[in-house]
Formats: sequence, structure tokens, C-alpha cells
Amino acid sequence: MERKKNKQPKLHIKTGDTVKVIAGNEKGKTAKVIKVLPAKSRAIVEGLNMITKHIKPSASNPQGSIEKKEAGIHISNLMLVDPASGEATRTGRKADENGKLQRYSKKTGEVIK
Repeated sequence: MERKKNKQPKLHIKTGDTVKVIAGNEKGKTAKVIKVLPAKSRAIVEGLNMITKHIKPSASNPQGSIEKKEAGIHISNLMLVDPASGEATRTGRKADENGKLQRYSKKTGEVIK
């Protein structure tokens, strides 16, 4: 019997991380990740990549409205900010003493929690 393959890739960013945008309209800005969408390889970052959404009038909202909200940014355009040094860094994975994989900063070599 064949094993099922994991469709969702392992990502270098998690919810709650601070990231720096390295490409696109928001290049150079730093903010916190609100949500990660692994199936689409995107992350929603607080206050960045804002879009305008038109809300149709309804019974609960008879006037309708125009709402600003964050859209997803592709994971490849985001770089993790090391909490210890405060600089953007590439990440790697290495096993700890229990054999569990943990992220670490390639710049400083420290484990990222």
C-alpha cells in the first residue's frame, strides 16, 4: 500500500513571527504574521498589502461599505527577522537532543522559538 504524500510544504514562517518584505510594493517593511496559508504558499501580514473590498448592502448592513483589509503575500517574498538580533535572516532546520526539528538562524546559529 502506498503512503500518502504531504501536499502542504514545510514553510520557514509561522503565525506570530516578525517578517521583513524583501520584494514587491511593500519592500523593506517589517511586520507581524497574522495567518499562514500553506496550501497557497502565502502569508497575511499585519498592515501590509492592503486591498479595498466593497461590501454589498444587506439587511444587517443596508448602506453597504468599502473595507480595507490585508491580502496575502507570497512566502518567497518574506524573510524572517531574528528575535535575538533584530535582523532579517535565512532559516534552517536541525534536530535537537530529542530528535525534534527546530528552526535556527543561519546568520547567528541560534534556535528560533
